[in-house]
Amino acid sequence: MNVLVVSPHPDDETLGAGGTLLKLREKHRLYWLNITDLHEKLGYTTEQIERRREQIGKISEFYGFDSVRNLRLPTTKLREVADDEAIGMIGQYISEIGANWIFLPDYNDIHSDHRRVFDWCLACTKVFRHPSVRMVMTMEILSETNYGRPENPFSPNFYFDISHTLEGKLQAASIYDTEMGAHPFPRNQEAIRALATLRGSEAGVRYAESFRVVKMIDG
Repeated sequence: MNVLVVSPHPDDETLGAGGTLLKLREKHRLYWLNITDLHEKLGYTTEQIERRREQIGKISEFYGFDSVRNLRLPTTKLREVADDEAIGMIGQYISEIGANWIFLPDYNDIHSDHRRVFDWCLACTKVFRHPSVRMVMTMEILSETNYGRPENPFSPNFYFDISHTLEGKLQAASIYDTEMGAHPFPRNQEAIRALATLRGSEAGVRYAESFRVVKMIDG
C-alpha cells in the first residue's frame, strides 16, 4: 500500500505516527506531505530556517520515505490560504503517489493549522476525486490533540503495537531538538513514552500509538 502521512508542521508526523511509520515501512511504501515551513517575512531568522531544512532532511532519511513534498505554506497563517489553492496542491500529490492510506492531524486539535489541514485533506478523499484512498485516520499529536476542544475529545478506535519501534520514534523526535523540551513541556521524551504506555495498556501491549478512523473502505 501507499501510505501517506500529512503533517501541518514538521514533527507532527513523528509525534503522531512515528512508531507506526517505522513499523509500516517494512511492508509498505511511505510518503510524507508537510504543509508549512518557516519564512523570514514571518520573523524567523536565517539560522532558524536553515535548521528546519536540516531537520526535514534528517527525518526524511530516517524514515526512508519514498517521496517527500513540502508545500512550504506559512506556519500559523493557513487561514490566509485559499481553500481551492491548498486542496489543489494536496490533491495533486495524492494523485501522483496513488495514496491508499492517509494519516492526518485530528479535526479537534487545538491548533488552527491542524484543523485547516484536516479539512483540506478530507476534501481530497472523496471517492470520485481520488478513488485510490481507502483508509483515512487521524493522529494523536502531543501538545495539540490533548488540548483539543472539550466538545469532541480525541477518542481512539484503532491502535498500532509499537513495542518494537518506540525507541526509534524517540530517536526521530530527538532530531527536532528545537521543538522538544523538558517535562512538563508537553513535547518531551518522557511524555512520548508515557502516552505510548497508556495507549499500550488500552490495547493490551507494552507500547502503542492510537488513531481515530475517519474512513475505511474494504476491497
